Amino acid sequence: MPSFTDRELDLMNVLWDLGSGTVAEVREKLTDDLAYTTVLSLLRTLEAKGFLRHEGEGKAHRYFPTVARHEAEASGVKHLVDKVFQGSAEALLTQLVSDRGLSREKLAKMRALLDERLGEPEKHEDAN
Repeated sequence: MPSFTDRELDLMNVLWDLGSGTVAEVREKLTDDLAYTTVLSLLRTLEAKGFLRHEGEGKAHRYFPTVARHEAEASGVKHLVDKVFQGSAEALLTQLVSDRGLSREKLAKMRALLDERLGEPEKHEDAN
């Protein structure tokens, strides 16, 4: 499962949004003003970790994500549940629905997602 630093995730979000990008294109879309060499270094690190690949484009390289955003989201949520909520997805859900800042509309969407999920056939994991 992919694991990113906050800065790496900033770059990955840009690449997921764009589909691909050169160092200059990624740098332009970042909210923080990072040096070109910093962005290049981060992209190379992400490539070394297997999260990106590149193709030559003139004198530049175009970087492409090799991991989908939903994979990173799933990994991030699992990490959050494991580390902050001691493995309890129920505790995370309790925290989410207890947030008084959520509108009735957002709570209704969450309820609809739960209702939809509860209507699915139950999956049984194989015991090893």
